[in-house]
Amino acid sequence: MREWSHAERAAAAGTEIARMADVLHGEDMSTPVPACPGWDLAGLVSHTGGVHRWVAAMVRDLAERRYDRRAMDMGMPADADGYAAWLREGAVFLPEALLSHDPQAPVWAWGGDRRVRFWSRRMLHETVVHRIDAELALGLPVSVDEDVAADGVEEFLDVLPYARWNPAVAELRGAGETISLQAGTGAGWVITLGPGRFHHRRSPQPGDVTLRAATAADLLQVVWGRRDPDDHAVEGDAGLLAWWRERSRI
Repeated sequence: MREWSHAERAAAAGTEIARMADVLHGEDMSTPVPACPGWDLAGLVSHTGGVHRWVAAMVRDLAERRYDRRAMDMGMPADADGYAAWLREGAVFLPEALLSHDPQAPVWAWGGDRRVRFWSRRMLHETVVHRIDAELALGLPVSVDEDVAADGVEEFLDVLPYARWNPAVAELRGAGETISLQAGTGAGWVITLGPGRFHHRRSPQPGDVTLRAATAADLLQVVWGRRDPDDHAVEGDAGLLAWWRERSRI
């Protein structure tokens, strides 16, 4: 797997924002987004562009506390025709904010790594997943670079223990059961359910249940709940995988 620098992730986040804006340009903003029940494309844009602005403000200020996103003026245009362009603005200001400080500088973050570098990775994958949401809503083919997707799967596993808004995450523990996620392109992880929490490591080994997918991009969509695994791709205890997926929804 590729090892990413903070600067590379910040640049990739900008690229993904521009890609998402391209997908949305000229589309009907009232189109429902099935992956995000209750949202349409307008809601998807508002959320994603709002998160970009929220994070950029906190990183610029090296905020010691969480800013209230609902209290911020995001400057969203009144006319839906301007939504894609509003989203695209983040391709410039977000990487600039992320690169304005040392990646090791402390800043508020909800994950375990409370430094600026947390946010370059989080914003890259926040944007990738929501670009996928837009493509699925519009019936477009989904395409994710394999290096980006592999980092996205690992980032999901890294941040999952800190997703405290889903109480079921705390149930992801056990007596040593293992769940293996394997991509045909080479990336692979084994998750071990310990008595206190789960742990994961890069490994090509099978587990008590093994999910095999053609690509890391396919695995990324499965772990984020954007697609179901193919039945033939599950080896071993399918019930264990279903149990994991139900409790790891964030």
